Amino acid sequence: MLALAWLIATGVLFVWPSTDSPGRADAVVVLSGGRDRRLDPALRLMRQHVAPLLVISGTGFDPKWKKARALCAHGSQGFRVVCFDPHPYSTRGEARGIARLARQHGWRTVDVVTSRYHVFRAGMLIERCYHGRLRMIGASYPWSDVPIAWLSEWGKLLVQVTAERSC
Repeated sequence: MLALAWLIATGVLFVWPSTDSPGRADAVVVLSGGRDRRLDPALRLMRQHVAPLLVISGTGFDPKWKKARALCAHGSQGFRVVCFDPHPYSTRGEARGIARLARQHGWRTVDVVTSRYHVFRAGMLIERCYHGRLRMIGASYPWSDVPIAWLSEWGKLLVQVTAERSC
């Protein structure tokens, strides 16, 4: 019974989490960690004019993320680009960074793109820090990432609901 409950919870939280449809936003934010698997869907949203601003997190920590680093260095035609490195380098740090940027720039609505397995926990953390309208957009990821991603998310979620319950 316990194994079945764990499988069902894993499915609900990490395989088929509740995700939002993108809509008009002040910024589209790409969380670090997924490289182009997260950035490419965000760029599609930018080409659809969902927001005037693309925010990319964590490029300073990933020298191999060439497309994001180029956008941070040179910008893009058609939309502005802002890049930040979260402190600490974690989803919690990203949530704090999003909230700080939102306060500085007066954002009311943010669409956040992350891997589908990361949507639930990232949304929970961002909502603790950012109090505007938040839409979480899940990007696909390779099935080869599944075992590590799901186990890692379970561990991190346990920490977030027990020891680190604030922004």
